[in-house]
Amino acid sequence: MASHFANDLPPHLLMWQRVREYAVPPSMIETATARRAAGDWAGACAAARIDPDLDLRAVRHRHGTELTTRLRADLRRLAPELLRWHMPRIAPDGHLRPGLTITLTRYGGDGDTPPAQLVVRTPPAHADAGQRMTLTLWEGPGDGTCGHHPHPHPDRRFRLDLHRHLWDSARSGDLARRCGPPDQESPWARANWAAEAELLLRAEGRPRGAFTVRLGARTRAVLELAAPDDSHAPTLRPLPYDLPPQEAAALPVLPEASARLLPDLELLRSGLVGPERLHPLVAEALTSVVPLPSGPRPAGPAPGRHDPHRVECRGEIHRIALRDGVLTAIDHHPAELRREELLVALGGPALPCLRAIDAVHRSPEALPAVRERLGHGDVVGALAVVEGLLGPAAVLRDGPLREELESAAARRVDHGLFRAGLVAVHPAAAAHRPRLDRRTPAVLRHKRGSRPRPRTGLL
Repeated sequence: MASHFANDLPPHLLMWQRVREYAVPPSMIETATARRAAGDWAGACAAARIDPDLDLRAVRHRHGTELTTRLRADLRRLAPELLRWHMPRIAPDGHLRPGLTITLTRYGGDGDTPPAQLVVRTPPAHADAGQRMTLTLWEGPGDGTCGHHPHPHPDRRFRLDLHRHLWDSARSGDLARRCGPPDQESPWARANWAAEAELLLRAEGRPRGAFTVRLGARTRAVLELAAPDDSHAPTLRPLPYDLPPQEAAALPVLPEASARLLPDLELLRSGLVGPERLHPLVAEALTSVVPLPSGPRPAGPAPGRHDPHRVECRGEIHRIALRDGVLTAIDHHPAELRREELLVALGGPALPCLRAIDAVHRSPEALPAVRERLGHGDVVGALAVVEGLLGPAAVLRDGPLREELESAAARRVDHGLFRAGLVAVHPAAAAHRPRLDRRTPAVLRHKRGSRPRPRTGLL
């Protein structure tokens, strides 16, 4: 297969390449896997930055021993770092899609009461520092576990109860069968829609019928599953008649994990990542079915620099390297450096070596990598990059690097306030909205008073 260049690749593939590089670092995978293997599901969740909000004693008191036993078994099989790997993300940074409640599995229920559901929640955008998630049991409207979450009900479009292979370590081998055809060029897994729709309709208690597929922000397709029985392969056809928007909105929605190809398939096929950079469970499932490109792989992020920096100073090439935990101009005598620093403090010109050290402290070449790690919540990895550049004993100077670290710390405070329930709504939602009266401009009055376009309209 011919190699691809970065400027010829779709933007969403480049986004997923960065996600695979920074969102789930190898250290997280190793730690979570080791703790899960030891039977410590809570420790595995902590390693994957997932906060469990589960009281198993209270669950047993409300729902009985049988449901609690099933819940414990699912928690032991849960691979939290694999769940983070497959979580929905948004462009352009590839961060977790904010404000979601995603069902992982359902536990019984009858016609009068909804089934209890093990769900994972992502915080709203204003409190997404650290990219942390919450694991809890949703017991129906008004169960009290949603608290101040903006969307506490499970989302029909983003659900994983029909895709246990995306979070269950014992079912990860099903990924190769359900991820989509490896040779398809479109990001939509249309070849799998019929089989996935059959699973969806059976889960909804509908052996046959219509369903919708969300194709865009304002575009939905309404399809009908034909012959979904044991003697005929399921096939799809467009619905032969139009449905009112309200009826179409009530139809089952094909989950996003069923509608689209697995991003790792496209990344492997295009050569943007190799199997060694995938999650081990994902790589094991995909490498046997995905044809890998034979050409050279596009260049990934540059490796960290271990050699000393080299600077032209006073007609010579000088070295800058770590000494005693501090970035130092090692070709200058310490007494000379003290004199030059005093001269700079008095307003004099700085040596090129000192200017280079100052530039590395304020805005190093690795600043984009630090930003990516901080954006995905990998504070430990970001600090490791900074210490590798400046040394563990360095004192950060004012500049973009220090601003990024301070901003990340402030946003983590915002997340803590959200988790504690001290910020119940988005700060912008508390802004005063003026009432409409005779003094309101006609344009604004028409805009505020007109009926919005139905979100469930079909195009």
